[in-house]
Amino acid sequence: MQSILCIDDEEGVRRSLQRAFQREPYMVYTASNGPEGITLVKEHVREIATVVSDYKMPGMDGLETLQAIEKVNPEITRIILTGYATMEAAINATNSGIDGFLTKPFDNIELRAKIREIWVRKHLRQFVAEPIYLAIHQSPGTLAPRLHEVTILFSDIRNFTHMSQHVHPQELVDYLNNDYFTPMGDIAHHYQGTMDKHIGDSMMVVFGSPLAQPDDALRAVEAAVEMQREALKIDARLQQRHPHLRLRLGIGIAGGTVFSGIMGSMRKKEFTSVGLAVNIASRLQSMAGRGEILLDDHTMHQICAHFDACPLPALSVKGIDEPIRVYRIQVED
Repeated sequence: MQSILCIDDEEGVRRSLQRAFQREPYMVYTASNGPEGITLVKEHVREIATVVSDYKMPGMDGLETLQAIEKVNPEITRIILTGYATMEAAINATNSGIDGFLTKPFDNIELRAKIREIWVRKHLRQFVAEPIYLAIHQSPGTLAPRLHEVTILFSDIRNFTHMSQHVHPQELVDYLNNDYFTPMGDIAHHYQGTMDKHIGDSMMVVFGSPLAQPDDALRAVEAAVEMQREALKIDARLQQRHPHLRLRLGIGIAGGTVFSGIMGSMRKKEFTSVGLAVNIASRLQSMAGRGEILLDDHTMHQICAHFDACPLPALSVKGIDEPIRVYRIQVED
């Protein structure tokens, strides 16, 4: 865990918090009020990972301060510290999206353990898709293993292996995170898709899991079209700044009944979907050329009133006796 910021209008509390963390391997900053704390976060935005703020302070209170800090850096873990251990305070903090709630007076050992627990819990959400996290939080039964209808989207970078041979590993990581996973993940999120997994330079997005909607197939195709359009813009920028990096995507989409649930070993589990639709979407993605979106017949029937797609020769897929119909949507430069 990186540096921590403690905001409290009482000097004695700030000193106590500093003592509580004096043996921890990170810097402890303190501020006496909300505006001062916000300024510190702006000055050390890449360093401060956790903010503990008093609930009751003159002027800007703790909730207002932490809400303002979230706008500076949404990744910061935000914790309310209060001597007024009331249900109202806890409800206000929770409803405001605060990550944790602590009370004064505090024991140093318990305080450190609780802050570490809150920090870990927040950052685990980075490894679990937000709809799945919310479904677990609101109704654990939602994630019970089941068969249901979904639409699967696979995206992959064309010519990635060749590019990776000419680019420094750190540049490659930055490229994947900043120019591919982040913008395409944002688009998938906008269209309410669940990011199932990243596999190398591939992404698997599920529409309809854990919660199904009647327009899952349409939103999947809309997301794919926007991904291809955004990839064209990013590709143009990459050509200007790097001689070897390009962003040319192939996308495959298929729908059908899959089995979704928590799967894995005792040491590592994930919520994922398995089934024929997953295999078909992956196969279509591997066939798609630059700017292409390949759809199966199941998806095409659901979106034909909204998109024109060119029929292609039938495709043989392992595990299916008859060839499947394939359709193409081309997003041009």
